[in-house]
Amino acid sequence: MARERLPDTHQTGRRRRSAAALPLRGPVRPDDPPQLSPRELLLTTWPGRLFLIAAGLKMLVALWRLTGALPTSARVVSSAATIGLIISVGYFATKLFVLMKQRLLWRVRRRLILSYIFIGVIPSLLIIVFFLFCGAVLFMSVAAYLFKNGYDKIVDDARVVAQAAALEIARSPATAQQTVERVHRIRSQTYRALSVVYIAPDGSVHPVGRWEHMKAPVKAPTWLTDDLFAGTVALPLQGSPDQSELVVRSAAKVASAGRSYVIVDIPIDDDRVQQLHEKTAVRARGVVTTEQAARASARTSGTAGTYPNGIALMWTRSVIQLDDVDWETGNPGRATISISYRLGELYNQLSSAQSIVVGGMRLGDAILAVVVVIAFLFLIIEAVALLMGLALARSITSSVHELFMGTERVRQGDFTHRIEIPSRDQLGELAGSFNQMTGSIENLLQTAAEKKRLEEELRIAHEIQMSLLPRGPLDFPGIGVTALCVPAREVGGDYYDFFPLGSNRLGVLIADVSGKGTSAALYMAELKGLVLSLSQIYQSPRQLLMEVNRIISENLDTRSFITMTYAVIDLGVGVMTFARAGHTPMIYLQANGADGRAAQVLAPSGIVVGLRIPGATQKFADLLEEDSITLQRGDVLVLYTDGITEAMNSDSDLFGEARLSRIVTEHGHLDAAELRERILREVEAFVGSADQHDDMTMILIKIEEMAVSQEPVAV
Repeated sequence: MARERLPDTHQTGRRRRSAAALPLRGPVRPDDPPQLSPRELLLTTWPGRLFLIAAGLKMLVALWRLTGALPTSARVVSSAATIGLIISVGYFATKLFVLMKQRLLWRVRRRLILSYIFIGVIPSLLIIVFFLFCGAVLFMSVAAYLFKNGYDKIVDDARVVAQAAALEIARSPATAQQTVERVHRIRSQTYRALSVVYIAPDGSVHPVGRWEHMKAPVKAPTWLTDDLFAGTVALPLQGSPDQSELVVRSAAKVASAGRSYVIVDIPIDDDRVQQLHEKTAVRARGVVTTEQAARASARTSGTAGTYPNGIALMWTRSVIQLDDVDWETGNPGRATISISYRLGELYNQLSSAQSIVVGGMRLGDAILAVVVVIAFLFLIIEAVALLMGLALARSITSSVHELFMGTERVRQGDFTHRIEIPSRDQLGELAGSFNQMTGSIENLLQTAAEKKRLEEELRIAHEIQMSLLPRGPLDFPGIGVTALCVPAREVGGDYYDFFPLGSNRLGVLIADVSGKGTSAALYMAELKGLVLSLSQIYQSPRQLLMEVNRIISENLDTRSFITMTYAVIDLGVGVMTFARAGHTPMIYLQANGADGRAAQVLAPSGIVVGLRIPGATQKFADLLEEDSITLQRGDVLVLYTDGITEAMNSDSDLFGEARLSRIVTEHGHLDAAELRERILREVEAFVGSADQHDDMTMILIKIEEMAVSQEPVAV
């Protein structure tokens, strides 16, 4: 079951129009130009008309461009329209800037505080951000430099090992295997994962070492033509195709032995990463080659690929790129290494070379302590400066105290007092307003007190009247319902209510007491009690309205009457029975209305309730007609008062039932709350800046499920 919360009734339209009329700055001086609405600004000023004409021309040229190439005259018109748009938009932007500046800088204290902020706080923050950014860039560069130096040292060691082994094998080819083993035994003390292979001239291979990272090469690649090679080979990481592991490889040619090479591999494994971290204070986190980054980017629909572990923080992460080579093809590439570091470890690594001791501290630590003290003093000075600025602003605006003292003297009866403030800011306007009011302050105070008393009484009456309307969600299964009531004044004569009648039956009432104000509200309260009791007695809407007319006609003023519609919805049999006593028609949209069928206007015969003329009771019974319709899931029912259809714009045009029916037809597929908001927006857009002249009440009901399945019957 879908439930719609019945909203608290309030003067939505009036409040929105009132909010639109509020000025955008402080008190308005008599010589200030009048504030124009957006519509008036576009239609009555030359920039607004220029904007509309230029925009229209641009739209026509755009449509013309869709049909083919533009002639020269059309291009000239388009250029002129562009210039017109620039001029009009620039004018409006300038006016908006001036208006916002007046609103923002109207208060003296706010003006001073903003000055202090822009002069002192913002430049200081920019300086701090600048140095933090520079420090981050510096540490990133230093970390990359240290790691690159450590990595280059491994490459140099691999080159030396390969070159030394090749020279010794060239001198004594018969002991090549012993030479390779001896070189490996010596250098593996430093690099435990060191792997060496000797490719003899006859094609035989003599591998020594672990060779866990890959199989030992069985021949030298064709692209290897130099006598000595030292570089990096990137291998796919097992179990992670988007990452790689690096291997430092050096190949040295054995002199006078054809294509005989000594190949040395030093894998950059966890042990080597840890050794690099101990020497450089920088730790490698992951490796991504150019091809892997491109594949990752393609999988993420063109977004940039992310490196292993990500580069989350400038102060702790960085990247470094190394040249690598494809060993089989010799194609060069780029390997990106994500590195991480800690500022303390990195600083200690850099300052370890400064062995000078000053006052029991290393020179680097002493310099760091001085920098921290200076930064702390800088923050303290900035905080003190800001507090002093705020205190200065407060001292300047203490002139407001003079205004307070002046009002105290006026309260004691001294209406001759005047305040002298020779300025045109907020204080000057307050002084001018004060001096203008002192001449008639006594009468104004009496008027204000009387107005306050009346407003309080009307507020209480409004709250009492609103309490008579339904509040909270309607706990009735199978029906989605929403309603609103917007009085034209503080109190009104519109009324709606819901009466659960048991056995899947619900009574719905909407009424409109003639006139507005307190008298209509009192009759509305009387009607509520009467219908509440009669709804439990009379099951027929026609009988209930006849009894209401008989009773209430004896109490109504001769100049008053009531229009009302009462309906009983029976979900058990899928039927709604209703009668209309001179009220506005009901709009009914069947669930299959989406196929082109328009909403229907249901208006059975009936006259108003409460006429005090001879024979009115009999005439009421003769003309009152009861009708019924068959309901099905998705049907929409709209009950409303004439304040909706008779809403007028500034040209005195009525909103009308036809426009309301069209809206229900076009948007009947929405739920009740959304349809209500759509109707309200259309009414407000139609009315524009015109005042609300009558109470607006509306009930929207949407059948969501039936207790018994019913076939739709045409009405």
